[in-house]
Amino acid sequence: MEEREILIEDLPEDQKEIAELIGIDNYIKLSQHFGGINNFYIRKYSEISRRARNREIRSKYTGYNAKALARMYRLSEQTIYQICKLSK
Repeated sequence: MEEREILIEDLPEDQKEIAELIGIDNYIKLSQHFGGINNFYIRKYSEISRRARNREIRSKYTGYNAKALARMYRLSEQTIYQICKLSK
């Protein structure tokens, strides 16, 4: 397949904002990898941030510091226990 220079102006209107946000080169990579897949889904930032927070909590959990972690992350102790229980 012949390589062509693709510009943001070549994209459909509903795709230009994505390319402007991540850059045309990254847009092209996404297109080459996921192009044509109708159910392509990008998770909300809040969800991936929560997963990262939970990973941090699990790495800091000693079995005896749920109260301190709850204060640190502004969560209930019960939530700390649930997060750490899910990793087992």
